[in-house]
Amino acid sequence: MAAFVDLHCHWVAGIDDGARNGAEALAMLAGLGELGFEHVVATPHMRPGMFDNDQDSLRAAYQRMLPELEAVPALPRVSLASEHYFDDTVVARIREGKALPYLPQRDAVGPRTSGPILVEFTDLVPSAPILRQLYRLQADGFTPVIAHPERYRAAWARPELVVEWVEAGCLALLDLCALIGKYGEQPKRTALRLLELEAYDAACSDAHRPADIPLVDAAITVLERQAGRDEVDFLLGSGPRAILHGERLAR
Repeated sequence: MAAFVDLHCHWVAGIDDGARNGAEALAMLAGLGELGFEHVVATPHMRPGMFDNDQDSLRAAYQRMLPELEAVPALPRVSLASEHYFDDTVVARIREGKALPYLPQRDAVGPRTSGPILVEFTDLVPSAPILRQLYRLQADGFTPVIAHPERYRAAWARPELVVEWVEAGCLALLDLCALIGKYGEQPKRTALRLLELEAYDAACSDAHRPADIPLVDAAITVLERQAGRDEVDFLLGSGPRAILHGERLAR
């Protein structure tokens, strides 16, 4: 089995709606490791008003987890980023170096003022002002990685919209469990259509609980059945690995 990379997982305990304690965090990482993931990136929420986390609090929560991980053999390698809710407050943090873009290292510190960065929007759609902000971030040296685009309502009506975002310089990250209907039929249909369009640059677990791991396993099976083994290896292996290193692989 190819070595997979998970760019989006809520395994850091007690910081958002993900793992509630260290036992759940360890179970999630162990389960993902059994599925073939060699590297799992923690992406806790940064969403003011819902999860009032900032760069410092997320780093502190991540650091508290590391001794627990080190006591357990054979877990996947880990690193820290964040799922950034795209409002004015968080956009300002990104531009000021107070956010958490992706980095390949296990335990990097210091300001991060460029690189790929995971962003999420409301349940609706990136509006024209948001798209302008995305373009400004790209001009600043960031590459927006759009979390679960198949779950945005505008993409349900017109999946080609996601292709337009990608052609404009963003990256699209599939939530695997959309393929098995975890979020409903419309995200499932949209995810399947986006696979046909080859819109995705990577796929992820977006796991929040140990109970999500069997769903991820089932979703990988669906992905292989729908798109083939080469696409599995691309979306879970070479694609996310390239993103971590600030690159983008052509198909």
